[in-house]
Amino acid sequence: MFIARQDISTPQVEALTDELSNIIAQGGGSVSKKEYWGLRNIAYRVKKNRKGHYVLLNIDAPSAAVKEMERQMSINEDVLRTLTIRVEELEEGPSAMMQSKSRDDRPRRGEGDDRPPRGDREDRPRRDREPRRMEGGE
Repeated sequence: MFIARQDISTPQVEALTDELSNIIAQGGGSVSKKEYWGLRNIAYRVKKNRKGHYVLLNIDAPSAAVKEMERQMSINEDVLRTLTIRVEELEEGPSAMMQSKSRDDRPRRGEGDDRPPRGDREDRPRRDREPRRMEGGE
């Protein structure tokens, strides 16, 4: 996984991803999955950036190819952060970030619940609409 700078365009991120995939292919490996997660907020500033383009790669390659890819990412100014994790088995299908519900799938406020609208609540006494008067002569 890597995070690219916020001020580069999506096609530039895709070109960077293809470049890294070519490095893996030249080293005798393969990239089974490429996921672009989009421009997302970062928890803290990284090199004066508050957002970054997140990209996940599933790689099956020898260690020399992975080290070369990591070296190229450390040289590239567009890459803010990288994370490489070795796993026993690559996950097939979309990652957890891609499986999360989109905003369209969630019920809208007021839809699906049988509560009355806020103005017609019978469980609370109605307030008086007259303003309170201050005692004490002011």
